[in-house]
Amino acid sequence: MEPAPLYHDVAQGPETGSAYWVTTADGVRLRLAISPEGENGTVLLFPGRTEYIEKYGRAAAEFAARDFASVIIDWRGQGLSDRLTKDRATGHVGDFADYQLDVTAAINTADALNLPKPYYLLGHSMGGCIGLRSLQNGLPVAAAGFTGPMWGIVIDPLQRPVATSLAWLSDKLSFAHIRAPGTGAETYVSKEPFDDNQLTTDPEMFAYMKAQTDSYPHLALGGPSLGWLHQALSECKALMAMKPPAVPTLTFVGTNERIVDRKAISDFKKHWPNGRLEIIEGAEHEAMMETPEIRNKVFDDLAAHFKQHRS
Repeated sequence: MEPAPLYHDVAQGPETGSAYWVTTADGVRLRLAISPEGENGTVLLFPGRTEYIEKYGRAAAEFAARDFASVIIDWRGQGLSDRLTKDRATGHVGDFADYQLDVTAAINTADALNLPKPYYLLGHSMGGCIGLRSLQNGLPVAAAGFTGPMWGIVIDPLQRPVATSLAWLSDKLSFAHIRAPGTGAETYVSKEPFDDNQLTTDPEMFAYMKAQTDSYPHLALGGPSLGWLHQALSECKALMAMKPPAVPTLTFVGTNERIVDRKAISDFKKHWPNGRLEIIEGAEHEAMMETPEIRNKVFDDLAAHFKQHRS
């Protein structure tokens, strides 16, 4: 474990935050950010696809203000962690199970740094998919939270048969590393205007995200590979066929969610005995980066949920 860069100027996270390089069991170098102080325990924050640690600097500060430590991860293939294709703008993973090696590295680092327990999971988008698998694998957390979890992916019904077939074929014919058709190398906030964006209704938070990738372009990630798409669709299908784990959860999803499948989320939560689903009127995909009123409620509710299950 060695010190790693953390761009405080754009992250705007806790002053005590720092970052480390760690290596997974299969030799991939990851970057982790740590905010070490919090009497209520430690939030393991699992970001979504294309994301990076700095995007959650303000989220870490929100939890620090509520007396929680935090661990944030750059997944393999994104942020400053090792990229997995020659084209670093393509989001790729060989097998979705590989992300669990990243989870293990994060837990081992939290233990090595003696971060306060209990641990709690907070998974956003792809991080919600990875996090659900981690819960099924016995992740040692007292409670979990999700925002816009990727338990299904929105794909145009007319395009879905072609997309799924091509993604499957790419895995069989060794072109899984190729970027999915219709996606580009540029990251979303750099190419899309604020108006009618799919992330947030708050212009200041959209500018916050854009400033990060404008200032440090090497953090950014473009479209997914066909291999990532195949793996993601397969993982979502497998997870939704499972019985929900026995972990108390709180999940947020916006009424204007257009990236992940709202129906998959609501259907799965119906069968989760300790699972509460909060629908946020008018919100887009990023509940933690919505308007101040929504953000405050989300962080207050998550903190209360975690503290309720602290023991």
